[in-house]
Amino acid sequence: MDNGRRRGELRIYLGAAPGVGKTFAMLAEAHRRAERGTDVVVGFVETHGRRRTGALLDGLEEVPRRRVEHRGVELTEMDLDAVLARAPEVAVVDELAHTNAPGSRNPKRWQDIEELLDAGITVLSTVNVQHLESLNDVVESITGVRQQETVPDEVVRRAGQIELADITPEALRRRMAHGNIYPADRVDAALGNYFRTGNLTALRELALLWLADQVDVALRRYRDEKRITDTWETRERVVVAITGGPESETLIRRARRIAARAGAELQVVHVLRGDGLAGASPTGLARARELADAVGASFHSVVGDDVPEALLEFARGANATQLVLGTSRRSRWARMFDEGIGATTVQKSGSIDVHMVTHPEAGGGRRLLHGLARNPLSSTRQLWGWVLAVLLPVLVTGVAFAYGDVALSADVVGYFLATVIVAMVGGMAPALTAALLSGGLLNFFFSPPRYSLAVSDPQNVVALVAMMIVGMLVAFMVDRAARLAERAADARTEAALITSYARTVLTHPDPLSRLLEKVVENFGLSSAALLERDGGTWQVAACTGPNPCDRPEKSDVDIEVNPDVHLALRRPGGKPLPAADRTVLEGAAGQALLALRQQRMAAEAREAQRRADATQLRTALLSAVGHDLRTPLASIKASVSSLRDPELALSEQDTEELLAGVEESADRLTELVDNLLDSSRLATGAVAPRLRPVGYDEVVARALAGLDGRRSVDVDIDESLPAVFADVGLLDRVVANVVQNALKYGCPDGGLVHVRASEHASWVELRVVDHGPGLPDGTAEAVFAPFERLGERGERGDSSGVAGIGLGLSVAQGFMAAMQGTIRAEDTPGGGLTIVLALPAATRPDDTSAHRSQGRR
Repeated sequence: MDNGRRRGELRIYLGAAPGVGKTFAMLAEAHRRAERGTDVVVGFVETHGRRRTGALLDGLEEVPRRRVEHRGVELTEMDLDAVLARAPEVAVVDELAHTNAPGSRNPKRWQDIEELLDAGITVLSTVNVQHLESLNDVVESITGVRQQETVPDEVVRRAGQIELADITPEALRRRMAHGNIYPADRVDAALGNYFRTGNLTALRELALLWLADQVDVALRRYRDEKRITDTWETRERVVVAITGGPESETLIRRARRIAARAGAELQVVHVLRGDGLAGASPTGLARARELADAVGASFHSVVGDDVPEALLEFARGANATQLVLGTSRRSRWARMFDEGIGATTVQKSGSIDVHMVTHPEAGGGRRLLHGLARNPLSSTRQLWGWVLAVLLPVLVTGVAFAYGDVALSADVVGYFLATVIVAMVGGMAPALTAALLSGGLLNFFFSPPRYSLAVSDPQNVVALVAMMIVGMLVAFMVDRAARLAERAADARTEAALITSYARTVLTHPDPLSRLLEKVVENFGLSSAALLERDGGTWQVAACTGPNPCDRPEKSDVDIEVNPDVHLALRRPGGKPLPAADRTVLEGAAGQALLALRQQRMAAEAREAQRRADATQLRTALLSAVGHDLRTPLASIKASVSSLRDPELALSEQDTEELLAGVEESADRLTELVDNLLDSSRLATGAVAPRLRPVGYDEVVARALAGLDGRRSVDVDIDESLPAVFADVGLLDRVVANVVQNALKYGCPDGGLVHVRASEHASWVELRVVDHGPGLPDGTAEAVFAPFERLGERGERGDSSGVAGIGLGLSVAQGFMAAMQGTIRAEDTPGGGLTIVLALPAATRPDDTSAHRSQGRR
């Protein structure tokens, strides 16, 4: 499309079934535009023999169709090039999901329409709901018919306008019965199958709902652009807020019933606290997510420190009309000081209706006595708190007696100070004890009448009560701070452990086994096993530790990841697991499932890569063998045919030449077959080397003995060099292949190939040096690839006239790797190629002779 050209607009007429009037409405729109002076042409319209539809084509210009012959049948398709050349303002193109005949430029008609739109042409088109890709399986389950022609939903969503051609099922069946849709001989079958009333009703609802979703998307986009936050009650939407606690499932089911009665969409939302200190159970949230999926609701998580504000912000953003909350789990005492999330949400909800749902957990929050029973402070601080709760009031009393007559207010301040110190050290229970004891001592010894628990002055009663309240408040703040600190420390530990598990999954070469080992170490377990259910039978996917569980019910701790995957743990002595540890273990179980899937995906990827490599190797093999087998076979056949031809009078010299040619070709075939067999052994991992000390000088001598060009090889190997650990047979083949490669491609003018050996640290290297054309830059590694032929050198056949399928150096590399050695290619100074073979040294130079003698036995 030209940069300055405006893209055309797509207008689609959507129908629930054939015959609802899509094409009729499209052609009527084409007439209206033509009457207004718009340049309109018909690119393709299929009337299906319907007279009223065909009559609407009169008066509209039609572009002649393109004729295509397929399997002896002549088909007609839209002539895309002709429509583009005509360049109208509006093109009418029926049946958006149509599949073009083979040989067309595009396989689908919607792709033709995309080209028209790119050319700036507005297009009118039609499509039935059963042709939408996302609804194809739904339509099949309803009608029993699978549609072969589909169009991606995104193509339809991008349309500038979508108009629904709607008709009731009864009216459509009457139209069918009158012969207005199908010929008379097809009417009865259609009415009894696809066009049943139930089918048509369901398809109509699908079309209405799909179009309503597109309208809703457009509405949300408009509200976002205009920054509208007020709720527009265009469609009922219900949002249910959950905490992840045991009441969550009750709330979701209740909200589902509310949404069903209103015909509304249901959304489940969980608000995460920004401080990370009040998290929900991962298991509870997982179950809530599964239930949300089961009832057809969407699940969302939002973050916010102010839970009511975050909840209402989400509800307004979703244009929700109703909000479902659970009644508070807080006790009545707690609600006296803080109304709670529900009351605050109701006050700020505005036009959103709020439902408060009761549940068994309501009002079951922590009570004061429960808070006193569980002191978050350390046992040492608690002990000191109780000691100071007794000593400090007594000490204040003693100081007051020592100073004689002091104002009562000074005594009150002293006892206040003692109570505050006790509260800060020991928490709530010791502070209340100190306050009571201080009040009693103050009243008995210093409040008139003295040495009596009676109080004559009401102000003294106020002082005593105030002292107790101050002590309680300070103790409450200390208690709260300690609880938050404890929660923060737990959160840090949990975060560190989960981060460690995630890092293991991402970075460790065997993540699942290592993850289970870390879980066992971190929680003092005896064993851990990840169990997977396959067809009703539990299988151990991975385990660590002695005597791992093979079934969830046999474990001391069973962590359910999903119904078919469990993390089964054993603890020494079968001790129960602390509830606080379960949250981290649930996270670890999720990471274990991720590691298992990652491990299997990696295995599948390796298998896919192996198959791809095998396919590539097979293709190259067929190509190479097909080329290189023909030449020696053709040479052998020609030579043998000449020898057997009774009419040819061959001289003795001619006969010798023909026989030599047969022998040479047979040698080439033998070499080819040997290399292919070696490659096959390497590919299947069948090479099992038997390593023993052997000297390079012995190996080179044996390798050169079978080569025709050995007189062109200059060998200089010091006998004092250490032997190397190698398989003698494999190393013979490696040296022979490398030297033969150098003779073929490195000595084009009869030069020499030099073979040298040297020691480097604990390795002994053998260098095969030639002064031929060398390798192109950057291709040193590629020379070892199977079937590789590198332009001016390497094992190539076409460009040099030297036969070969590129397996010699590949086989050499495979054999060297099997012997724990290496092979590499280097440029020879002055031009040429040097192949370096490196193997571990077996001995030091002074012991070489002994090992040599071993190798000869």
